[in-house]
Formats: sequence, C-alpha cells, structure tokens
Amino acid sequence: MKPDAEIDDLNSFLDVLPSQIRESLLQNNNLNSLVEVVLDLGRRPQVRFVDRDEEMDLSIISFAELDLLTKKIGDFGNDNRAGVEKTLHRFSAIRARDKTVIGVTCRVGRAVQGTTKAITDLVNEDKSMLLLGRPGVGKTTILRELARVLSVDLAKRVIIVDTSNEIGGDGFVAHPGIGKARRMQVARPELQHDIMIEAVENHMPEVIIIDEMGTELEAKAARTIAERGVQLIATAHGNDLESLLMNPTLSDLVGGVQTVILGDEEARKRGTQKTVTERKLPPTFEIVLEIRNREKMAVHEEVGNVVDNILKSIKPNPEIRWLDSSGEVLKQKEFLLPDLEKQFELPEIHELGNEFSNNNYQKYAKKTNGHLENGRDIDSTAILPFGISKSTIRQLADFYKTNMKIVENVKDAQIVVTTKSQYRRSPKVITNAELDGTPVHILRKNTVSQISEFIKNLDSYKKVKSSIQEALEDAENAILQIQNGSSSVQLEPQDAYTRKLQHQVLDNNSLVSISYGKEPERYIRVFKKTEKGW
Repeated sequence: MKPDAEIDDLNSFLDVLPSQIRESLLQNNNLNSLVEVVLDLGRRPQVRFVDRDEEMDLSIISFAELDLLTKKIGDFGNDNRAGVEKTLHRFSAIRARDKTVIGVTCRVGRAVQGTTKAITDLVNEDKSMLLLGRPGVGKTTILRELARVLSVDLAKRVIIVDTSNEIGGDGFVAHPGIGKARRMQVARPELQHDIMIEAVENHMPEVIIIDEMGTELEAKAARTIAERGVQLIATAHGNDLESLLMNPTLSDLVGGVQTVILGDEEARKRGTQKTVTERKLPPTFEIVLEIRNREKMAVHEEVGNVVDNILKSIKPNPEIRWLDSSGEVLKQKEFLLPDLEKQFELPEIHELGNEFSNNNYQKYAKKTNGHLENGRDIDSTAILPFGISKSTIRQLADFYKTNMKIVENVKDAQIVVTTKSQYRRSPKVITNAELDGTPVHILRKNTVSQISEFIKNLDSYKKVKSSIQEALEDAENAILQIQNGSSSVQLEPQDAYTRKLQHQVLDNNSLVSISYGKEPERYIRVFKKTEKGW
C-alpha cells in the first residue's frame, strides 16, 4: 500500500551494525525497502529486502562483531528480543546451548502512516478485528498505525499490550508512531494474558491492541475482554481464516469448533449425518483481515457466518482491498477478480452427473415435449447445491451468463451438485436425489475453478440429457408398437450407457431386448416374450 509518510530512523539501525555491513548498506540505493539483516556466526551476512534476499560479499561474521552489536542495543528478554531505545527496530538472538549469542536477526521497524486507508470504514465500526498473515508481511506496522488513528483521529482511549516492545519501541517512553495510545509493557511473554485483563480492570480503555496472540490463555483473555464491551485489535500468525480455524490453540478467537450429535428428526430435517461439526461460540473477533502481501488484504466480515460456511465445506469469498497508484481504495470480491481463472489449473472433474448414476433414471426420464415434470422448462436448469457456496454459483452463473436457478429441495431440482467428500458421507439429500432419479454431479473440491467448469458445462449437460431423453422415448415407442402387435422393433444406434438405460426400461415392461452390430452403430432390437423364454 502506498504510505503517506514513513518514519523508520534507519540511521539508528545502521549505527548498531558491524562497520563492514553499515558501509556496504549505505552504498545501496534500495534502503527504503530493507526488511532485515541476518547475522550468523561463521557465515556471510544476509540482507533481506521486500522483493529479494541477498548474501553480502563481505567477510564472515565473528564473535567480536556479534558482541559489539549486543552491547549497543538493549538487554535481551526471555523471548530473546531486544531493541534500541526510542526506535521501533527489533533484534532477535539465536543462542547456543550455553546461552552464548551466535546469531542475530536485525529487523527494521517502521511507523508508516496511510497503511490503514483501505480499512478506514472498518475501523470506524467499533468492531473487534483480527489481523492474520505470515511473518514479515506487515501486520505489526498496520497495528501501530491503527493505534495512532484510533487514539488521535478518533480520540479513543487506546491501551497497547506491548509484550516485546515491538509496537511502541524499546525504552520507557513509547515511540510517537503510536499517537496518544498508552503502552503497557510485559515483564515476561507468558504473562501477556494477565496484562490484558489488568489493562481492562485498571485503565478503562475503549480499545485494546495486542500483537502476536499465540496461546490458549491469551485466547481466553481476549474473549473475556470482548465480553466486557472493549474493542479488541490483535494479530496472530496464520495464512488465512481456514488455517486459524483448524488451529486448536487459537480457534476460539473465531468461535471454535465442536462435534455435535443430532437427533434423528433434526438430522432428517437438515439432510445430513447425525454427527456434524459446528461453531462452538460467537467469535471473539467480528472482522478478520488476511494480510496477503504489502499491497493487498482480504476482508472477512460477519466472521460467524463465514466460519459456519467453512464448516459446511463452503469456501469463503472475502473482499479483496488494495490502493491504486493514486491512493484510491479498490475493492473486489476474490472470486470475480480480473483474470482469476488464469490462476487456476483446469480441474479434473469427477462427476456422476453426465452418467446419471442411479437405477431409477426412468422416473427422471419420463418427460414430454422438452419440458420437465412440475412445468419446469428444460432451458432453465434448476440446481440444488449441497456443500457448495450458493453465492459463488450465482456470481459465476451471472459472469458466464448461464441460464440456471438455485432451488432448496430435491423435488424441485434437475441436478444436484456436491463435492466428493460430501458424496462419500451419503447424506440424506444425496440419497433422496438418487432414489428420486435426480442426477448428482460431483466436484473434486469446492473451489472456484471446479465450480466454473461445472457452470460452463451446463449447456453440454443439457444436450446429453436431451439425447438420453430421446433415446428413452424411442424405447417407449417400441413398447407401444410391440403392445400393438409388432413382432420386433429396431431402435436407433446409441452408446453403451444409453443402451443400458434402454435395456432397463424394456426389461421393466417384460420385453426381450438384444444388442446387435458394432460400435458406434450398435443398436437394440426389441422382442415380445414367449412361453419359451423369448
């Protein structure tokens, strides 16, 4: 995202580095994108920029250089982190078994104003917000700017629980990048949850900001704070909402997961198995932001509903936000971004839909004049999604201009679409569909690419359906001719599967049917049964 202003105090960062590294970096024209300098004993130093990593062409790091660096910074805490007073830079130690420092990761800390432009509307909603993303993607920088915006622009009482002094910087006086927010330091990382509760009880905050929530005690403390009506803003490591939900330690932040055993009546009503996975509690955080990279973020609002859908195997469809070159906020649903399909491989779709795999297809096939039972027109396909995102199907149908509609029960459906994992469970909806003769189309996974292929192939599905319908009508005409006195009737050539369906129809009417010829011209001849067998 394009910042309005950036405070990084690079000189203070460079001053503590070994002289050979400092001099080399000063000659680099790309210092504004510097992220980290990695120093390991006996190895050449490495430098990490936003877009690349480089090994510096310098001599290997010595004990003396590491020792000098550690003397220029603050003391390492129990979490092996230290800083430089009145700056936001972070220095993390790697120790040998005897506690000797043998490596240091030196990260540049920045206060970047303007990083919250894309979520200004969310900040004004007074809802608790959780930021997710891999390490180094910029979560803490956004958190720091949120503290400034809330305390200065919105004039709220903000308390920062700063466990590693990373948000407010090292030393007793907090960095000006956090605005008017107050900062509570934590003596030991394992006490973070106690300080969180203390902040609420002693200092009457309207907002509490926490960096790097990672324990079950912290998750419980966060729920306690949220239940007291205090707005929470926090970060956690995790790529996306789905991975967080599967994390047993932190899943409570978004409601948690529990297994529920349903009664027979409720299971029948839902059309599911008796054992289902459901959200345990209301989510602590009402909004989840996935920080994809330094340019884009994905926004999940109404987290409770999103989690419920994930537990039903429905992939979430967050809103993607970013700033263009002029600083304007752009928003777009993830599944309808330009050129989205180019990001996916063409899927291999395992389907029963084109094979209509059930023994009662005859019920489905008794249609006349190109219209389905209950007056539904064959040109508008009625789809029942099971375990598939309905909103995604609607969006893709609009995108491809496909003539279809979504229905809520099997009786109104022309085709049921589900995933392989759902089909294997044999839920009531699928079982009833097959008993009713409704085709079931199986997707390998509930992904945009799979659903896209299904939507795009609906036209060819209808052509196959129409062809089979004509073949079965041909068999029914043969039945009438035999009943009217014909000794035998020859049907039109069909493929093996269609002939199998014709054989079933004829056998159910006590007629003999025999296939003749070679593919693709193989056909069925129908005879009346005699006392000798045929």
